[in-house]
Amino acid sequence: MAENPHKGHRQRVKTRALNAGIDSFEEHQILELLLFYAIPMKDTNVLAHDLINHYGSLAAVFDADPRDLCAQTGVTENTALLLSLLPALARRYQQGKLAPKTVLGSTTAAGEYALSLFTGRLNEAFYVICLDSQNRVNQATLLHEGTINEAPVYPRLIVETALRHQAASIILAHNHPGGSLAPSAADLAVTQRIKAATEAIAITVVDHIIVAGDGYYSFAENRVL
Repeated sequence: MAENPHKGHRQRVKTRALNAGIDSFEEHQILELLLFYAIPMKDTNVLAHDLINHYGSLAAVFDADPRDLCAQTGVTENTALLLSLLPALARRYQQGKLAPKTVLGSTTAAGEYALSLFTGRLNEAFYVICLDSQNRVNQATLLHEGTINEAPVYPRLIVETALRHQAASIILAHNHPGGSLAPSAADLAVTQRIKAATEAIAITVVDHIIVAGDGYYSFAENRVL
């Protein structure tokens, strides 16, 4: 009887990843490797190809709603959850590297920190980053998910958050998923309302950063704060 050509395939893939990393892997090979840990006793190569063909890319597979993954491709809830966790895990990893007490003393540092907050986020979100008197991060708090002009309570929540975390100053940050970096009229208006509210308690808004894709826009740098 001929030997099974797939025998030992999983171990070969794992050994390759351990020895050389996954930079040289194609997208379906990365997905195949991940699927090993959700599907222990089945060939995952075909499924990896099917998922990428269905959604268009590895990133789109990770961004898919786990319920849609189950309904559209027939994977189990366990598999769908594993895949959907990847963007959130990447975000937590980036935030962990840029840990509290990171100094945001420049627009570049603040922009890179803001980018880390929105890794893998598909919906618009709004953060307030609380800084101490040395421009070190005390806390980055997610205040809201949804469009900025639907959040009239921002000034009150931001004042409460800044006081709770003993902020000397704050940086505002929100994202435009799939959109332009340019601030909207609502972005400009709410920034001015927040600035007025925090100035009343002697806390300065030092910047407002908009993130879109891999780029960011700084209100301070563009002199619109």
